[in-house]
Amino acid sequence: MGRLIDFDLPQNNILSNVAGGGASNDNPLDPEEFRRQGHMVIDFIADYYKNIEKYPVLSQVEPGYLKKRLPTSAPMNPESIETILGDVQDHIVPGITHWQSPNYFAYFPSSGSIAGFLGEMLATGFNVVGFNWMSSPAATELESIVMDWLGQMLRLPKSFLFSGNGGGVLQGTTCEAILCTLVAARDRTLRIIGNDNIGKLVVYCSDQTHCAFKKAAQIAGINPDNFRVIPTTLSSSFSMCPKALRNTITTDVEAGVVPIFLLATVGTTSTTAVDPLGPLCDVAKDYGMWVHVDAAYAGSICICPEFRHFIDGVEGADSFSFNAHKWFFTTLDCCCLWVKDPAALTQSLSTDPEYLKNKATESKQVVDYKDWQLALSRRFRSLKLWLVLRSYGVEKLRGFLRSHVKMAKVFQGFVEADNRFEVVVPRNFANVCFRISPSAVMNKTNNGVLGEITNSNDISSPRTKTKMGMVNEVNQKLMESINGSGGIYMTHSVVGGIYLLRFAVGATLTQESHVIEAWNVVKQHAHAILNSIPTTHSQ
Repeated sequence: MGRLIDFDLPQNNILSNVAGGGASNDNPLDPEEFRRQGHMVIDFIADYYKNIEKYPVLSQVEPGYLKKRLPTSAPMNPESIETILGDVQDHIVPGITHWQSPNYFAYFPSSGSIAGFLGEMLATGFNVVGFNWMSSPAATELESIVMDWLGQMLRLPKSFLFSGNGGGVLQGTTCEAILCTLVAARDRTLRIIGNDNIGKLVVYCSDQTHCAFKKAAQIAGINPDNFRVIPTTLSSSFSMCPKALRNTITTDVEAGVVPIFLLATVGTTSTTAVDPLGPLCDVAKDYGMWVHVDAAYAGSICICPEFRHFIDGVEGADSFSFNAHKWFFTTLDCCCLWVKDPAALTQSLSTDPEYLKNKATESKQVVDYKDWQLALSRRFRSLKLWLVLRSYGVEKLRGFLRSHVKMAKVFQGFVEADNRFEVVVPRNFANVCFRISPSAVMNKTNNGVLGEITNSNDISSPRTKTKMGMVNEVNQKLMESINGSGGIYMTHSVVGGIYLLRFAVGATLTQESHVIEAWNVVKQHAHAILNSIPTTHSQ
């Protein structure tokens, strides 16, 4: 049996250091009161991490729980930090799904670190609004430096760096990075063919591309009928086929529409599939299309030389992004975007009101990052990335990432050694896609249809569909049972009609012992579910 988790924490555990103190000073930024309360909050968070394993990973509350616990209106008079932190412990913590838990294996990681937290504190503490160089020169210049550092670590072509003719910017999320580059590509084409032809613009992706691209296309005014999705298959590990892309583009060109943008992915959300960048960029180049490479999850690991080949061909792309807040120990939000042609962004996104004019901008010697993003205001994000890079260094960061891949390999080995399970797609990074195998389910029913599921070229027959549905249902029950226990948390996807479970290693606190225990939990729940299937016999 797996380890039992005690979800009832001692009442004063996290708040053991929170005591004394009076009402807040009348000055909202009084240094000494800030020091006093700040120490309390740091202690609170430190104790939270000390005890994080004792919480159910997936929050167990019901919808609307918090409204029943909190007052219906804000307090008229000040309340002490002691009282507020007490309510955080009693009412907020139960409603948190603990992304930093070592037993968190869902979605993709949102890994944190002391350096990331402290960098966030510094950025919040300074609280500058770095929309242009003049508003805080250090915010702009540090960002430019850090983006070149990181680009060099990834061995990006010099054309993407400020030291070349390109440059990097920190966006909030990949969604923003995609939208900014799509708008740049849109306007680049419309300046040639005229704004009246926006209805002719066509964009391309695979059926594994993140849904953020579809949203970006809608916001950018792309006709929904001109959003092309290239099908992928299990046999190609769900990567985009360059030949299928070319055939689709050729048909579109013959129909009189205009291809403008291709989104290629390194590490898709469902299965961490990798699109072949070089061949795809070659196709796009023939039609003058903008290529954006979304490596939101997998970009981090490419600082390791043995994984760098996954972005081979990026030199043919126009832009590249990854999320440092996913698997790079830098807290949300921090998306790193590089572009070869910054002018393409600024031509679409720049603003020049009188109240923002200044000599530095007019000199053309500085970067005004407001013109590289959607919003005007922007945070000092580069501080936390700078602290992460300096506090750990390239080699230690590589070591952290490699340890996660090693743990994923351990879990994969467990799956492959148990004939009740199978790995659905090859593992590229630290995410294992697996399920209870059709044979394990069909052996219980003994109805002779297993071959139809595993070998038949025609999986559309009603009988095969029914049995595939049965296998999917069993795996869905497995995931829901595991997550309902609170001990570990995983998420799923459906690709090629297959319901699979995703085991994504990447939480900062995860160690191999947690992976071993997670496998024990999976086995226990699978055993119970398979034994609950009624045995039948073929007619």
